[in-house]
Amino acid sequence: MPSQTATKQRIGAAAGIASPILAFLCILTALASYPSFSWTNNALSDLSVVKGATGVLFNFGLYASGLLAFIFAVLGLFTHHEKSWVGQMGAVFYAAATASLMGIGVFNESFSGTHYAFSVAFFVLSPISLFILTCAFWLAKQKEMAIFTVVTGLIAGLPWILQFAIVYAPNVAIPETISGLAISAWTITLGIRMTKQAEK
Repeated sequence: MPSQTATKQRIGAAAGIASPILAFLCILTALASYPSFSWTNNALSDLSVVKGATGVLFNFGLYASGLLAFIFAVLGLFTHHEKSWVGQMGAVFYAAATASLMGIGVFNESFSGTHYAFSVAFFVLSPISLFILTCAFWLAKQKEMAIFTVVTGLIAGLPWILQFAIVYAPNVAIPETISGLAISAWTITLGIRMTKQAEK
């Protein structure tokens, strides 16, 4: 791999690995600072309007992790799929999802309509990007990564389909967390693979 390409991929991979770690560190700290939070009766975004450190930590975590994930999309995914238009399309959708994540952090629940639009965009665009990237990995004969990616997309999307179909929780913190954890695991895994590839 040419040195310039390897450098881009290495930076993108590092950002991808750091993004979910930062996000969940901030979210868990915000949760710890707000004992009244209920996993069944609240949305995670309810933390965004709590006064003091809780809201600041939560909103900063989403914005900063979204920015890191955007770098992962632009430098990591685009570089990784530089010879595949399908992969680059998947990277565009993933970048749009990460931009939506930044929007969630900037426009908290006090901006109700805008916040809702960014939230829906993130949780819809993320699985779509994964399904497109599944095709790219399959076409590149990276079958293990293709299978992992499609499974991740299903895990990220199904909690929302089930929530609207049978309403298994009064609010959305549970589907948000399941979906977020799935996307995070995929991002870290691919980030590690990209780092190893860039070192060869």
